[in-house]
Amino acid sequence: MPKQYRIVAGRDLLHYTLAAFDACNEFSQTLVVIAPDDNHFDARRFGGLRFAVRRCGGASRQASVYNGLAALAEFGATDDDWVLVHDAARPGITPALIRALVESLRDDPVGGIMALPVADTLKRVAPKDPAAPGAHIARTESRDGLWQAQTPQMFRIGMLRTAIERARQDGHDLTDEASAIEWLGHAPRLVQGSLRNFKVTYPEDFALAEAILSRPAE
Repeated sequence: MPKQYRIVAGRDLLHYTLAAFDACNEFSQTLVVIAPDDNHFDARRFGGLRFAVRRCGGASRQASVYNGLAALAEFGATDDDWVLVHDAARPGITPALIRALVESLRDDPVGGIMALPVADTLKRVAPKDPAAPGAHIARTESRDGLWQAQTPQMFRIGMLRTAIERARQDGHDLTDEASAIEWLGHAPRLVQGSLRNFKVTYPEDFALAEAILSRPAE
């Protein structure tokens, strides 16, 4: 089962993201983009929350976001409107974090993302030696000036669509929206995020998500 539908602290993982955005009246629409063949999504499991669903997910994140931007036009969205893109696998997002991002960026000419300064020591892995087991360190990288990207990522619809089109034309399939905006030559702004807004990636992450989501957000 896709991780966004796994039960954590009594709810589907996706529920926590939908509830956080539902609590923010600043948004005219919350759109969930799922794959055309997604047989796990059941809107009844999210009763009482305001959102729309479109089965327009693509083969990559970049494609899914691009298709989602097109779908937003059905709800009257224009190129000058802001859009926030969020990973369903980050259930720790809160209304307070969302509002902090919006307030920080609403007058920014480009937009930006939620992020955290890198705290861990970073190691560059040496090219794999077929005769040697495991990975080996090539060197230690400086973490000065490095931030870990999170979501939501907030940009104008028109600028983001153009950025994705440019990246695609240049043969790139980028892993976040800020990378596409950078590809256009812009410098997105960084807004301080939170450790609770981590991405559920590994099996052991579900236990951490359970612990975080079982208690009220501060």
